[in-house]
Amino acid sequence: MLLPAATATGAAATVAPMATAATRVEQLTGAWLRSKRSIHTQRSYHRDLGDWLAWCAGTGTDPLRSTMSDVDTWITAQRRNGGRSGRPAAESSIARRVSAIASWYTYLQRNTADDPQPLVTRNPARTDARPRVDPDYSPTIGLARPEVDRLQRQADADSATTGALIRLLVTDGLRVGSAISARIEDLGTDRGHRVLDVIVKRGHRRRVAIPPTVGRAVDAMLAERGDPTSGPLFLTPSGRPIYQLYVYRLIRRLAHLAEIPTADQLSPHSL
Repeated sequence: MLLPAATATGAAATVAPMATAATRVEQLTGAWLRSKRSIHTQRSYHRDLGDWLAWCAGTGTDPLRSTMSDVDTWITAQRRNGGRSGRPAAESSIARRVSAIASWYTYLQRNTADDPQPLVTRNPARTDARPRVDPDYSPTIGLARPEVDRLQRQADADSATTGALIRLLVTDGLRVGSAISARIEDLGTDRGHRVLDVIVKRGHRRRVAIPPTVGRAVDAMLAERGDPTSGPLFLTPSGRPIYQLYVYRLIRRLAHLAEIPTADQLSPHSL
């Protein structure tokens, strides 16, 4: 079985009364993905499900008839050479993938339980072999204060936009998704303080205070663009809204210029 055609943002297919099992899977998979509020979660689940279905196709396993032992074998394969880079996958990555497909199977099971022929009757991903990850552990590489200062100097030298973006990520601790979705009209004041309303995890909105140093950097960036009153807060040099991969590459480029030893391991989360 190939990865269902429904994507994280695609429309659900119209299902005829005598729809095939494959069509039903596509429809429910699309609905399952859209039930996740965060677009980043949708993309991650879509990718993880694709890994499972690709393994099933390569081993001749029917994912709708798979067993717990099949999932256990997949977990073992990931520990050996199942990472996307061809190297053993990290335990946290394996745990995330198994969690994703467990959610998918639960959705299929609950939505077809009353059908004459349910798509699945059990959840094979409910296995004790799923890695247990310490909730306090994080593989994210952090930065020392002097490294942050050097990174910020490189950002300021790069452009007004880069300087404002890095300063906001560092000072307010925003997730990259919040920075990407920030808009000019979300800027405001609250009790005399500059503020920015941002979208956080699960689609909720949160108001964050903007310290004077960040506010001045944002004002300088917008003044350079002619003081627009609406639209994306941050744009690439070509005038497009910034996107996740752009921010990743930007941070690593700046980190190399700042001679930070861990430059190739940094991510927006490091800030």
